Amino acid sequence: MKREDLLLAVLAAAEGRAYQPVQIQKVMFLLDQNVPELITDGDGYNFEPYDYGPFDKQVYKDAETLNSFDFAEITSSPNGRWKRYAASGEGLERGEAILDSLSEAHKNYVCAISEWVRSLGFNQLVKSVYEAYPDMKRNSIFVD
Repeated sequence: MKREDLLLAVLAAAEGRAYQPVQIQKVMFLLDQNVPELITDGDGYNFEPYDYGPFDKQVYKDAETLNSFDFAEITSSPNGRWKRYAASGEGLERGEAILDSLSEAHKNYVCAISEWVRSLGFNQLVKSVYEAYPDMKRNSIFVD
């Protein structure tokens, strides 16, 4: 599958709930690291250590592409300081079909990692990723 399809599957796994930027970056990083075989068509992601851990601007570009096809909704947070990413109604249907096309183990992993990432607050999520991937802390401005 393509990167955009995996991202849409991740958005669908949230069942309409939105991801914050740190959540969407970290879920895609964890999938890239732990199940790289899911992206078989085209380039994968290239995460680099950044202010708050692994970051690839392509994740946001892929979300914008999904938004341009009405598969994703990108909205401002209540305070307007960041964007939120969610599947649209049509995107939810398409993303669920992508999830259903995966092996049971891959589908379960995508759903579990999606739930785990969304269950943590910003500090907990960044700290957890740094503990598991200390090399991604190299350029961090994060202070716990």
